Amino acid sequence: MTENKYKIGILAFGSLIDNPGEEIKEIEISRIECKTPFKVEFARISSSRDNAPTLIPISDGSKGRETNAQILVIDNETSLEDAKSILWRRECHKKDKTQKFNEPKNPTSRHVLIGELENFCNIDKVIYTKFLQQDEYQDMLPENLADFAIESIMSKAGREEKDGIRYLLSAKKYGIVTEYSEEYENYILSKTGTKTLSEAIEKLDRKRKMYPDSNNASS
Repeated sequence: MTENKYKIGILAFGSLIDNPGEEIKEIEISRIECKTPFKVEFARISSSRDNAPTLIPISDGSKGRETNAQILVIDNETSLEDAKSILWRRECHKKDKTQKFNEPKNPTSRHVLIGELENFCNIDKVIYTKFLQQDEYQDMLPENLADFAIESIMSKAGREEKDGIRYLLSAKKYGIVTEYSEEYENYILSKTGTKTLSEAIEKLDRKRKMYPDSNNASS
């Protein structure tokens, strides 16, 4: 029987790939390309990104696709509990390293939860972020996603380069394709009168800078 080479990994299928954060960078030792073992979709509206759509696992498999992902392999000195807390702090934008992840007794869609996969891609434990569904956004279609993405780039998230259009462009760069992503992108291009996501970002960044008071209500 062959022992697993690594003990812990973090499954990344969104912004974690490009921007894992300093704490994860300090303990990351390798990366493994893989496919998600569950369907993923742009199905969450992130308040920390000024309502940008973000990718989440679809627990009931009702939409989305299994897609490209990366496992961020963690050094063997880091415990599973510490890895969960580091991932949770990254997702919650917490800087205080004394704050630890605790599984909530009555989780809501506002909670960042940590899922676990066993013996995935020859790694003992692979953890990932997951969320309960936001009931108010369950009927979103690609056109709705485009509206939210454009709203986010015109807000503070756009200034900080954390908006939905940049998020979609980053996912596309890593070959992350979902059930909605192509149509979602096409609606953004149609609504902005552009031919590429990079062109849409450039155009809307200029517009936001021209009208900072009216377009940055969430600042």
